[in-house]
Amino acid sequence: MEKQADGAGGSAAGSAAGRRLVGVVVPVGALRTKNGIGVGEFSDLAEFALLCKKMKLGLIQILPVNDTGYESSPYSSLTAFGLHPLYLSIENLDEYKTIDSLIKNRIKTARDKFEGYKRFSHYEVLKEKLEICQLIYDKNKAEIAKEAESGKLSKWIEKNSWVKEYAVYRRLKEVNGLKSWKDWKEYSVVTSAEIDKLWNNKTLREEHIFWVWLQQALDNQFAAASKAITDAGIIMEGDLPILMNEDSCDVWANPEIFIQGLSAGAPPDMYSPDGQNWGFPIYNWEAQEKDNFSWWKKRLAVAEKYYQAYRIDHVLGFFRIWASSQNDYSSALGRFVPYTPITSGDLKRLGYDKHRIRWVSQPHILTGEVWDALKNNWGSSYTEEELASAAEKVFNKALVRVNEEELWLFKKKIKGEKDIDRLKLHPAVRNYLMTKWKDRLFVEYEKGRFFPVWYFRNSHAYKCQAEEDRNALEALLEKRRKKSERIWSLLGMKLLSVLVESSPMLPCAEDLGAVPECVPRVLSKLKILGLRVVRWFRAWDRDGSPYIPFEEYPQLSVCTPAVHDSSTVREWWEREADQEQFSGFIGVPSLPKIYNPGTAKIILSKSASARSRYRVFQIQDLLHLSNNWYSQNPEDERVNVPGTANDFNWTYRLPALISDIMKDNELILSVAELSRIKSVKKQ
Repeated sequence: MEKQADGAGGSAAGSAAGRRLVGVVVPVGALRTKNGIGVGEFSDLAEFALLCKKMKLGLIQILPVNDTGYESSPYSSLTAFGLHPLYLSIENLDEYKTIDSLIKNRIKTARDKFEGYKRFSHYEVLKEKLEICQLIYDKNKAEIAKEAESGKLSKWIEKNSWVKEYAVYRRLKEVNGLKSWKDWKEYSVVTSAEIDKLWNNKTLREEHIFWVWLQQALDNQFAAASKAITDAGIIMEGDLPILMNEDSCDVWANPEIFIQGLSAGAPPDMYSPDGQNWGFPIYNWEAQEKDNFSWWKKRLAVAEKYYQAYRIDHVLGFFRIWASSQNDYSSALGRFVPYTPITSGDLKRLGYDKHRIRWVSQPHILTGEVWDALKNNWGSSYTEEELASAAEKVFNKALVRVNEEELWLFKKKIKGEKDIDRLKLHPAVRNYLMTKWKDRLFVEYEKGRFFPVWYFRNSHAYKCQAEEDRNALEALLEKRRKKSERIWSLLGMKLLSVLVESSPMLPCAEDLGAVPECVPRVLSKLKILGLRVVRWFRAWDRDGSPYIPFEEYPQLSVCTPAVHDSSTVREWWEREADQEQFSGFIGVPSLPKIYNPGTAKIILSKSASARSRYRVFQIQDLLHLSNNWYSQNPEDERVNVPGTANDFNWTYRLPALISDIMKDNELILSVAELSRIKSVKKQ
């Protein structure tokens, strides 16, 4: 087995909290060395640290590295604790010395094949690596079994008890063809006693220990890499996704700490008019509080073996989460949890009777609208009889008539967009019904408890009300918002205090989106760094939406010109930015329209002058300080395009080996200059 490496842990967190640093963000999978097999590996971080040290960078920030299986998004974890086998360095296994020429040839073949890929193939690389690891394990399983009974592996299991649940879950997932645990024929619902019984089953021991062996090796390699980074005088920052995949070991084994009937996401905005439905369950904070948030404390204890700082993904979720019904695809009819609801009593006091309450909380559909939806999109080859048949199908399957009026409601059996889809209606009327489903002022999420739809002012029910009634309704909604914000503030303070007090790591928050007023106050009080993305940090409520000056950036913040969900600075500048406005903002009116190292130097230098504690840049944006590393198409340099699911996302690779980039003295000097830039003083 491998020697146990000492984790870097939170030992440098004190210095992390006080130093003003320039750092780099890089996905581990993007790293390229001669020893990698098609993807960056934990061991490659040590070589990357040498490059960063030359560049005078003080921080390396990575994306989440937990096991996501064959799902490429690092924010869709199968486990809150286990590391991803994708990042294992096979040649750094102690068992590597036992392999034969056949396995060595297979490794060489895989390396040669994958090296030609501009972006790595998550599925292909992981599948090949796991198969090679299985071959190595099979050759050494007798010795590994002994270690698991009374050797170093046994001691490692004792220190990492989470691995028992994980190993049982991973074996079951394999035997069920990688299906979600909800679709397993057996053990889809389990108790801790049943998990222990499976773990202790001697006939399954060999399969379980395979996953344990992998995790110990990953832990050792990651801890060793983290130590190399710390030894280079660089802070390591990890990324902790707030939410867990529904199909995860944690939700399967600990269902009591989650609310699985609701799906987390983000409310509608200009980029996602129907909002974002991530499909992840939300947390049951009351249940977690009963055992003093032990699950979160365990997460932090594992993380601090590697990191001195960590990014809290979607920190707003600790205040309130946007939650939708699992019956919907979108989150347009979502609601904040927690929230002080509008009640039927509130509405009655405003003069609403039961019919009017139904009017504002359920979509009402006119007979003629259904016919129009079909006629306007019906092919000319269809007869009147076929049109009438299609309309009859809609009324029979989806709608129920209101008395004898030409007015219809959705049938009670229809609980969401997925139910509308199951009716298999003509696409024209299907799309119409999907739109009408969202046409309401309130969502009645529980009997007598209502939440205003995000775009409620666009609803037919709102528009048809008298101005006096609208004003009374708006006043009530504002009262509920203020009352809810007090609840959010208390909840955020309670939950984030648990994190801050439970670990020496420095927390940094991703606080983008529709941010309540209480969020910056709580983050400031707890000394948690917020995130300021230059292109989005603007006075949106003022004419022209001017950029916030760099001298006004909070010291307790992280400044960055781009994130993994955005375009790079280069693509933003050439295709998205108002170049004239931004050039005027930074005081350099002659910036060229085509991005080049000179443009990069000016924009990155200005960003580096922000008062923020950390100024961090994506590795792609730093590489653009040299002419040597430009991709022909700037889109190819993105990490992720939100709202899309494909083989492109999350598979970015460096354009060359780290050792080759290290020879670019012009780049190294240019990056080093950023670290010497002092913050702009307030006028």
